[in-house]
Amino acid sequence: MSTLQSSLLMCPLARPWTRRGNNRGLQQVLTNITYWRCSSAGDGGRFMAEIAGLGKGSTGTGRRAAVAAKHEEEGTDDEWLMYLKPAKLEVFHHLEPWAEANVVPLLKPAEVAWQPTDLLPDLASLGADGFHAACSDITARAAGLPDAHLVCLVGNMVTEEALPTYQSIPNRFEGVRDLTGSSGTAWARWIRGWSAEENRHGDVLNRYLFLSGRVDMRQVERTIHNLINSGMVMNAARSPYHGFIYVAFQERATSISHGNTARRAKEHGDMALARICGAIAADEKRHELAYTRIVGKLFKIDPDGAVRALAYMMRLRIVMPASLVTDGRDDDLFAHYAAVAQQAGIYTASDYRSVLEHLIKQWGVEELVAGELSDEGRRARDYVCALPRKIRRLEEKAHQRRKAKPTTLTPFSWIFDKPVNITMA
Repeated sequence: MSTLQSSLLMCPLARPWTRRGNNRGLQQVLTNITYWRCSSAGDGGRFMAEIAGLGKGSTGTGRRAAVAAKHEEEGTDDEWLMYLKPAKLEVFHHLEPWAEANVVPLLKPAEVAWQPTDLLPDLASLGADGFHAACSDITARAAGLPDAHLVCLVGNMVTEEALPTYQSIPNRFEGVRDLTGSSGTAWARWIRGWSAEENRHGDVLNRYLFLSGRVDMRQVERTIHNLINSGMVMNAARSPYHGFIYVAFQERATSISHGNTARRAKEHGDMALARICGAIAADEKRHELAYTRIVGKLFKIDPDGAVRALAYMMRLRIVMPASLVTDGRDDDLFAHYAAVAQQAGIYTASDYRSVLEHLIKQWGVEELVAGELSDEGRRARDYVCALPRKIRRLEEKAHQRRKAKPTTLTPFSWIFDKPVNITMA
């Protein structure tokens, strides 16, 4: 699971008030919900964005300090903690039969799913001479990839390889997590099946890069080690409402990124890499469908809670899973990697905006009826619907800043410290 985007939106303060109702059946469950009235000065807080190179990146040390401070605050953030109330979590108990019928079937069993060996040379089936010839062909075709595209490919692979972190994320979602490690619930089986499918992505990209001969595999492996050790940043990490919104966004962004990589590989004559990235993109698209369905169901049965969770995630931040990536040398590796992706057209600020626009349309956010929403819900709806226009304005400003700035040669240890021209907006 990877994207090359990051957004940061500061959240207003909140003060609580409650509305109580009966607790009989699913609709009754949804009425016994705590609401929070957000208050802030001006237009709802200071809008800050770091989206695939939009805005200045902070230093690595400063970024890590900010992340640590934010997560210390998060433990007392009542605006999302209300989603851990029994009335909210019981929603997912009632939805389990629906998940069994509409989410779990999207998984592919190992017997029919593609495996890395299907996409790369296999010594056992090709024999020594055939295997050597196939590997030589991969190396020769990989030689035609531009360095910038190779940096993006390594970044995607490193992100995919941090799977142990990602499997732990949904297992923190209250109400759906796999409590035993082998639970038979629909939610638990989805988490394990999704993780099993994702596991192939890092495997196949890692093997391809090894065979390409174009990357410093030890530096890449150290980066993977560091990333898994560092973990990842995710707000409201225990709330299934917020968590499923986060993963729906990430899966679509990842599909776009791998799809763009496949197209660029094809343009440069590397059909093996094009097939690999195309297969991964198709997986991510299917995973996106699952998470989009889940959140879409929440919008149907609890539109107020769903839209406020979406606004919360967009205000606070949706951060790329690999935002804490480091190779041990470049403290701004994530910012440099995102800038390369922006310039290479692998994942851009426009892609980020398109993901948000798609989800707004998919979940019918603009069509939410005011009568179904609290005051906070109406404000959340209006905020989310206005956000793509704000991002577009930021894109235009960042584009002008990039035009006015000279490019700089930035070395990447992944490709033996070869420099890549980038412009930081």
